[in-house]
Amino acid sequence: MSFAFVIASMAYIAVGAHIVWALIQQTPMHKGISLAGLLVGVVAHAAVLYPHMVTLYGLNFNLFNVLSFISLLFLLFYILFCLYRPILSLGVLAAPTALLGMTIGAFGRAPYRPLTDLSMGLEAHILISFAAYCVLLMATVQALFLRLQIRELKHQTIHRFWVHKLPPLQSMEGLLFDMILVSFVLLSIALGLGFVYVQDLFAQHIVHKTVFSVLSWLLLGGLLMGHWRAGWRGKRAANLTVYAFILLAIGFVGSKFVIELLL
Repeated sequence: MSFAFVIASMAYIAVGAHIVWALIQQTPMHKGISLAGLLVGVVAHAAVLYPHMVTLYGLNFNLFNVLSFISLLFLLFYILFCLYRPILSLGVLAAPTALLGMTIGAFGRAPYRPLTDLSMGLEAHILISFAAYCVLLMATVQALFLRLQIRELKHQTIHRFWVHKLPPLQSMEGLLFDMILVSFVLLSIALGLGFVYVQDLFAQHIVHKTVFSVLSWLLLGGLLMGHWRAGWRGKRAANLTVYAFILLAIGFVGSKFVIELLL
């Protein structure tokens, strides 16, 4: 267990515990201190992941490293969204997710052939694909929280846990469409770079991944168009976001699980 792993774990646990305590006691959260603690965790997390992913033989994107990298990006985007949206309370999920992903990446092992001699275009395609997947994952979590809030409001329950503990519904919905737009843009760039720089889809066993990614991209684009033209929001927007993520997850993580662990 490395020193960086201990530092990151302490930072994630401390910030997560602070947010949980503030939610339970209904006391103010210290935004500056919390984000600073998470930034310390991000740096230490990156230090833990780097030697596992960047090897002498090339980039190692095995399943466990990918999960750790996604959780790191998840937290980084959460911090960025926190800078202009009142969503600090969502750190109750972001911090544990980062801790779990880092732990899986640090101790998990899977056979993988490192990627060598990659062009700048392919490297950009891979990194932007990860970023797109990560933001869509965040949008999916956000969509699930939004559905819980809508359900409590619709049924007029007495104890409205999600309504009271999470940011206002308007802020949650605004953040959801922020995430959808960012993930759509990133996925558009990733797909564009992929079609330009990937030479043989069949030889590299990524046809299925490409098909599911395009389907997810079409669904996200349709959702954004529906929101702009027809005012789609609420439950419909949340459901379509989840469907888009499932499609991308099947092509992205599902294929890696089958190839690396089952086959």
